[in-house]
Amino acid sequence: MQAGHFESAVDLAKRIHSGELSAVDVCEQHLARIRVLDPTLNAFRLVAEDRARATAAAADRELRAGRCRGPLHGVPYATKDLFDVAGLPTTAGSRVLERNIADDDATVTEKLAAAGMVLIGKTNTVEFAFGSVGINHSHGTPHNPWAKVHHVPGGSSSGSAVAVAAEMVPLATGTDTACSVRTPAALCGIVGLKTTVGRVSRRGVYPLSTTLDSVGCLARSVADAATMFEIMQGADRGDRSTGGVEPIEVVRSLTAGVRGSRIGFAEGICFDDLDPEVERSVRACSGVFEELGASVSSLDFTEAGEVMATPSVISMVEGYAVNAMHIETRAQDLDPVMLHRMRAGRDVRAVEYLHALDALQPLRARAAQRFDAVDVLVAPTCMIPARPVTEVDGDFDTYMAFARCYLRNCFLGNLLDLCAVSVPCGFTAAGLPIGLMIYAKGFREDLALRVAHAFEQATDWHTRRPNLSWVGPAR
Repeated sequence: MQAGHFESAVDLAKRIHSGELSAVDVCEQHLARIRVLDPTLNAFRLVAEDRARATAAAADRELRAGRCRGPLHGVPYATKDLFDVAGLPTTAGSRVLERNIADDDATVTEKLAAAGMVLIGKTNTVEFAFGSVGINHSHGTPHNPWAKVHHVPGGSSSGSAVAVAAEMVPLATGTDTACSVRTPAALCGIVGLKTTVGRVSRRGVYPLSTTLDSVGCLARSVADAATMFEIMQGADRGDRSTGGVEPIEVVRSLTAGVRGSRIGFAEGICFDDLDPEVERSVRACSGVFEELGASVSSLDFTEAGEVMATPSVISMVEGYAVNAMHIETRAQDLDPVMLHRMRAGRDVRAVEYLHALDALQPLRARAAQRFDAVDVLVAPTCMIPARPVTEVDGDFDTYMAFARCYLRNCFLGNLLDLCAVSVPCGFTAAGLPIGLMIYAKGFREDLALRVAHAFEQATDWHTRRPNLSWVGPAR
């Protein structure tokens, strides 16, 4: 039997574990789909076919011997090209790193391998992961599968989102410094989980901002994201931010529902200047939560406006520090837009950077207190849906205007040290996805996922898939 399209990773794993499907056959089916779709969609930086086949065969042998490594044993996944995989290049979306062959696996790579998952390949990303739109002039911009005309996929985990949305893989890893899991998830109509800094190790992940970088995942269902998250989390001596952070169970409580939960709509800046279709779709979510038995209220999230008004220098300074050698010696090989933005970090005075860090602390404390009154806060993931690449990728000012629309509501969560899930909550008249973002207090991924799962199961937005007949006969 074949793996059905739209099938969740969890259900696919059950069929593999029962013997109804083999991990090798599932791997081959996904590789075949990639061969048809990816020349157009450009989600993958590289596809490790021989490696994937060998890993899948090993997964089958273990299952036949009675050894199951976990709930996703035998399931394929892709990893963003920031995560080290021993023997493969980690290019971080840049030509200057094309010979950067990893000696060791990242901690997340190790954990997913230990859980029996099958790595299919590495996905394209924005250069140095510095961009919310998803455009990459060096390796090409992945094509949002919801539109025949090339629309932006969102960034920087652009290829991961496109690969999952187009069913080239059931799951993919991503990173999120300002929006980089949630924006592509929203624009591509899938689920994106942004974890709290310290929850998942970043060892072996090419950095952008040590203060703000977090590791997450992209999936077609909340249950799939929750299951992958449980595997990835955990303390690691290779990442000091994870010290003392105990793993949590999220899958077991996923179906507990939201009856009696307090859902707050994050009024203020999060709802300013929205595309009308986005606002209508997100406002309509209130009725869904009320029908599920939750208490819904409006909350003036003033800290969001204040933190977005602070100078945005942290990621610029830290990103420049990581990439200074490449910026100063290989500028001609770098994306001009990324180069212009990241170079600005070189000119920030130390006192300005330290003041920006210090300004976060009281705002983070006040934001955390908001969750005394509500369990989660909800808002639109992005201000606008995906737009054509030709419309976005004009002059610098045009690009930056769109970039702000795609990152504003997400970036505040990184600055305020929150965790979040983006789930599909509607479509525009043109058939483009709209995302609902569910914010929870730091280290309460269990709450964000439970609320997201309840909403997902009460609606059918997550069951819709892009019609890719214009690409090729993959269906």
